[in-house]
Amino acid sequence: MSTEFDVTITWKDMYRFNLYHAYHGFQGIFATVIGILVLVVAGLTAGKVDTMYTVLYAVFGVVFLVYVPGSLYIRSKQQILLSDVLKQALHYKVDEEGIHVSQNDQTADLLWNQIYKIVSTKSNLLIYSSRVNAYVIPRDVIGAEYETVASLAKDHLEKYRLKLK
Repeated sequence: MSTEFDVTITWKDMYRFNLYHAYHGFQGIFATVIGILVLVVAGLTAGKVDTMYTVLYAVFGVVFLVYVPGSLYIRSKQQILLSDVLKQALHYKVDEEGIHVSQNDQTADLLWNQIYKIVSTKSNLLIYSSRVNAYVIPRDVIGAEYETVASLAKDHLEKYRLKLK
């Protein structure tokens, strides 16, 4: 069993990957919790302390909640605009050996035992080659081929390395 498809990543796909990666780690969760707590403190202290402190709490809370998505948005657009590799389509072949990616005359093979994990989100299939590096495959691009890729992954990877929907 094998399947082949071509993928061109957009800045939106990259943004979704960066958001997923940021908010499924300690730093993103911590920033969100701190932001919410500071906004709660702003609400609780309103009228009890000087207005300037309440405004500062509110501003810091908003900064904690808006900074990460905002910076990821800008970085995602820059990554796509500045990378010649990401502007062009990648050809994927997924088979019993692993995942083979090619573009022009360059190829890369990722054997099943080299895959760190595979995660399926609402919009992307993320094939991690390490803790931070992943092949981003938009779910709407692969369409029905998703089932074939998921089936091959289930056959070749341990359950703890799969998070498929």
